Amino acid sequence: MPDIGSSRLLRVAALAVCAPALGACTSVLSATTADVAGVTSAGISSGITKNAAVGTGIGLGVAAGADAGLRYLERRVHHAEQVRIASAAGPLAPGQVAYWSIVHDVPIEADEHGRVTVFRVFTAPGFACKQIVFSVEGKNDRPNGYYTTTICFNGVQWEWAEAEPATARWGSLQ
Repeated sequence: MPDIGSSRLLRVAALAVCAPALGACTSVLSATTADVAGVTSAGISSGITKNAAVGTGIGLGVAAGADAGLRYLERRVHHAEQVRIASAAGPLAPGQVAYWSIVHDVPIEADEHGRVTVFRVFTAPGFACKQIVFSVEGKNDRPNGYYTTTICFNGVQWEWAEAEPATARWGSLQ
């Protein structure tokens, strides 16, 4: 197994320490996660075997685990945003506007805010739902984009009712 240079190890450690401060830079977090996984797997595999195939298998396993952990954190962040938006929109009648905001517990994405309005309410026995439009606003309170979704009341609280297909801006949020 090749020796990992101390400068690379220091660079990886610095990125790991600084990554949470980078907020919305998911690509940096992904690269950092991959580097940390590489360093970790190199250390594990060199202590276990000199076989390159086994070392590669360990490396792939560690990288997959690190990637899954990062994806889990991203889903948590997106769910927290969904809860905030649904909670702000729930009490609104069509045409009313409310403000929503989120300060993330896990700072892998930037804190965000915007406005939300209800444009349609539909109910049937056993459920009540609303279609909403929400904005995500930048530092100058100008919308960076508008998005639509459906929220429904589950008997306790309003919650996101749509599946999470991929979109360019919100990843798996919208």
